[in-house]
Amino acid sequence: MPPPPEARAVAARLARTQPVPELESLFVELPDDPRAPGVETRACLLGELALLGAGAGRPRVDAYAERLRAPGHPLAWLPGSRLDIEHRFLVRVRGRGSVKTLRQLRARFPEAPSSEAGADAGRLAVEVPDDARAQTAARPFVAGGWARTPEVRFFALPSPLEPGDVGTAFLRQLPLDCLEGGGAAVACVTMPDDLLDELFSAACHGGVDGQGQGGAYARLHAWESLYALMGLPADVPFLDAVRTAFDHRWVRFLASTPWFHHDTADLGLAVLDPSRTRVAVLAATDTDVTAPDGSARP
Repeated sequence: MPPPPEARAVAARLARTQPVPELESLFVELPDDPRAPGVETRACLLGELALLGAGAGRPRVDAYAERLRAPGHPLAWLPGSRLDIEHRFLVRVRGRGSVKTLRQLRARFPEAPSSEAGADAGRLAVEVPDDARAQTAARPFVAGGWARTPEVRFFALPSPLEPGDVGTAFLRQLPLDCLEGGGAAVACVTMPDDLLDELFSAACHGGVDGQGQGGAYARLHAWESLYALMGLPADVPFLDAVRTAFDHRWVRFLASTPWFHHDTADLGLAVLDPSRTRVAVLAATDTDVTAPDGSARP
């Protein structure tokens, strides 16, 4: 069940407007039932405080967070403090919006070269379906209500692929719906903190016709998605996941194909694992253009 919108909204407002010492009184009574009234709001508030770098190290707050772990509240899985890799969360840079064109992608990130070796590897790639993993990877966009259900695919390679060969030549050989129809395409190299922020923003702010999930649950969905894209089980410690993330090759891509709306937000992502034999691909797109019946454009 998704958290009630009012709990997320109240928690975000309290975190922004009230000093932490005054909020401590909300955590005096420890919860016995995670479904009891007020517990969800307090769980969201803990998440919002973590994003602000506040709350941790205060006995009442820490005790409440620890009590939420016992029944397995989903937000209790997250680190109690903001990690360095999350430094872009909630930071808005004036004049820097979503990447919607190939030109914008090239202007912001170094382009990944295409290669014959990449094309050869793409032709030999074998898809490895995993519906549960794909749903988890897509969660930030689905929860945020983006216009189109993301495309998430996983592939295995018969031999290791050099990270520098993960470019458009490689991607075009994969059976991806988002690249069907021809048209120009660009692939650029990026880093995991950039993609983690994209995942967070997709859920936090929501799609044009969707609903933002608030900072606490956006953070949860972003980390769940990142773990899924890397194929990590949930019991891997976060700092180990961060270290592992920087051993992967992260590539953004975009293409002038009918699948992408080229309207409000587009994201193409390919990630090569450290063994260089597994690739995950995620593509997402959003739009405020509607069909004649009032539904989102397919």
